[in-house]
This record gives sequence, structure tokens and C-alpha cells, in this order.
Amino acid sequence: MPLTTRGLSATILATCLFTAAPAAAQTTTQDLLLKLKEKGILTDEEYDALVARETTAPTAAANTVATVTTGPAQPPQEAAGQALGDTRLVRMTESGVGLELAGVTLKFSGSVNGFYVHENGDSGGPGSQVTGGLASVGGNSASIRNGLLPGFLKVDVTTNQGGWDVGAHFGLYPGINSVTNIGGANSAGSPTALSTSGIDARQTYLTFGRASFGEIKIGRDIGLFGSEAILNDITLLATGSTGGNVAPSNTSLGRIGVGYIYTDFQPQITYTTPKFGGAQLSVGVFQPLTTIGETEYNSTPGFQAKLVYDFASGGVGGHLWASGLIQKHDGILGSPEYTGRAFDVGAKLSAGTASVLGYYYGGSGVGTTGLFLLSVDAAGRRRDSDGFYVQGTYGIGKVTLGASYGQSSLDLADGEINPTLLDRNSSWVGQVRYGLTSWVTLLGEYTNTRARAHNGNRATSDAIAAGAILFF
Repeated sequence: MPLTTRGLSATILATCLFTAAPAAAQTTTQDLLLKLKEKGILTDEEYDALVARETTAPTAAANTVATVTTGPAQPPQEAAGQALGDTRLVRMTESGVGLELAGVTLKFSGSVNGFYVHENGDSGGPGSQVTGGLASVGGNSASIRNGLLPGFLKVDVTTNQGGWDVGAHFGLYPGINSVTNIGGANSAGSPTALSTSGIDARQTYLTFGRASFGEIKIGRDIGLFGSEAILNDITLLATGSTGGNVAPSNTSLGRIGVGYIYTDFQPQITYTTPKFGGAQLSVGVFQPLTTIGETEYNSTPGFQAKLVYDFASGGVGGHLWASGLIQKHDGILGSPEYTGRAFDVGAKLSAGTASVLGYYYGGSGVGTTGLFLLSVDAAGRRRDSDGFYVQGTYGIGKVTLGASYGQSSLDLADGEINPTLLDRNSSWVGQVRYGLTSWVTLLGEYTNTRARAHNGNRATSDAIAAGAILFF
């Protein structure tokens, strides 16, 4: 019997009554069902089906512990659509906010943040021009904005079918700042009346796998190269370098372009192995990205891979990783062909409430800040680039202190003359976090960002941020 939306809760309630009530209480249950029908909560068809089922409830109750339970989730059923008498009809999930319904787990998780940011930008002038520089130029500015993360709401629907763990995953990333209608959710800010924010649908992917096989992912999700750099960066929780504070978009830059290249969310088909003694490998085929600012036809996909290793010994925990990418650019309309390559390595060590992290990347023909941004000169000659960041944190009760330094460098191509092209972006970050609740963290942060061109031009900006971020 298909259930209406309004009848689902009443049906679950009735199911609980059937499995828990003794035979002497059946008349009372029928009275309750009649009242639900009279109030319009149950349709005639739903009422008749539940009354008919009531006659078998005493027998069912003898074989059923409870229809609604809480606690750790048990292995899901192979069939997602089971009868209402299933002992695991509704169950709390182990994490996030959700429930298990007839062997299908529905989970919601998300985040919301907001910060007051005051930035003292470089005053400007001919000596401050840096093409690709990330220090803000133009004087002081104030904003109420998102940090490196916009808000997000993720929905995961998972179950087990035929011995395979399968899932559908969706991630929506709304921001609090108004943006222009051109360029989508992450376009330039538009701090004017009657403007609206945007929603970035970054994640849409399916998964299937099993413990002995590993997992296949198909769809749009975070990339492999550079992903660990941003996921372990303390500025992910706050703002870091603003990327422009006068008219903020839905995200700041954090350490993007000042320590690592942004991994991005990309269409992919990726395989991840089971864990072998703390080691796990992921390899994927990716939608080929075009060189930013160029028109290309790319006949082959991009390829990325990542290896992580986790260990714990003697009170010290470690998280190590290495990743890489390669992609050929065929070129069209005068754009020369070239192949971009990059790799990175990183390590994070933790002992008690303290942690230290070191990261490095290098590449040729991949550019800086974003993948394939400023990756070649006008003649199609590849520019080399590299970068690093170091970071430390220390916790004292609910307070966590953090500091980091990082830089990203871009070389001129062989034979290139481009005096104002970026030579180096760098930044210092100091951060204080206070765990107000298990969901809410209060943050204060100071960031000094510097940009330098190959001809010596320089720009410097300072930003102070204060706000909060919530995860559930």
C-alpha cells in the first residue's frame, strides 16, 4: 500500500502500537486509528489496511522486539522496501542527522559560517601591479562574509544490495553573500540591494563497493591532487587570504594560491582500494580541464592518483600522503598543445593536543592558484610552479591556537618576457579557536598576504576576521 506523506508518521506510530500493545488494547488502537482518519491524517485506504493488519498484530508482536529503536546501526537489509513490520524500520544513524528506514540510511550533514572581516589593502600605485597577485589593493574595506567554506548541506542515501554497499550523494553549497548573475554561485560579489546569493551544487555522485573490493565513485566530487592540502589547512575553518573583501563572493581563498593549488570539484570515475595496514590508494579518470582563458579541444581525459597512510604508535599519530596529476591539452584556434604534470607530498603528526604539518607541491604546465591558470605563456610554453606551507596547532582545553606560513611561486617560461607576472604569493596566518559546543566553534584570525612580481613590484594586505562556524 503506498503511503501519503501525511500518513507516514501516523503509520509508523500505529506500527509501534501493534507490536507493543497486548491483545486487550486492540479496541483502543482501533479508536485511535479512527480519530486519525477523521482528522484527515489517514486516508480511507490507509485506515482500512491498518485495521486489517491489526488482527495479525498479536502474532507479529510475539516475534518482534520493537519497530522503533535507537543506538548503533545494524547491517542494512538487502531489500530497501520492506514491510512495515521490519524490526529496523526506523533507526538513528551513527553520525550526522538522519535515520535508517527499512534498511536504507538517509543522512543529512552540513555547515554554516559567517565572519566580520576588516582588511587593510595596499594603497596601490604602479609599483604594486602584480599579475596573478593575491594581496588586496585599494585601501580599507569591511564585510560580513563567508570564509573559505561556504555553507553546505550534504545528503547521503546508502544501503546494501546483493552484498554491495551502494549510495547516492548530493552536496549543495549556499553562501551568505550576494553575487552577480554572471558566472554562477562563485562569481564576483554584488553587495547591492535586491541582490541574491548563489547555490553551488559541487557534489553529485554515486558509489558502490564492498570491504574486500574497495569502492567505485562516479560523478562530481573533490579531486585527488591537492585535496589533502586544503582539507588539513586551518584556514578551511576561517578566511585566510580574502581574495577581495570590498565585494566578497561566497568564499575566501584561505591558502589557495598561497601554499597550494585548489583541488576543485571535478567530474570523475575513481577507484579507491581497501586499506592495507593503514595505506589506501585512489586512482581516477577526470574530465579534462581547459587552460583558463583559452579555447581547447581535449581528446584525452585527465588522470589523478592519491596515496594516504595513517599510523599511530606511542601516543603519536601520523597522516601521510602523496598525489599527482597529468593531463594533455590538445589546443585549438592557435592554442599550442602541451601536457601539464604535478605532484605533492604532505605529512601531519599529532601528539596529545599538538600537531605539526608540512606540505610541498611542484609542477610544470599546471599554473598557480587554480588548475591550469597562468600555466603557459602566449606561445604555449609551460611555466613551472611550486609551493609549500607549514602549520602548527596546540589545544588548551576548549581553546586551540594555530599558526601557519605558506607560499606559491610561478616561474617565467623559457624565453618569456613578462615583468609584472607573479613571482610569489605568500601569507602568514595566526588563528584562535574556541569550542563553544560540539557543533559551534568561535574563531578569530589574522592574515598577512604578500604578492611579488618578477620585476620587483610588490603589494601587501592585512586582514582580521572574527566569527563562527557550525558543523552537524
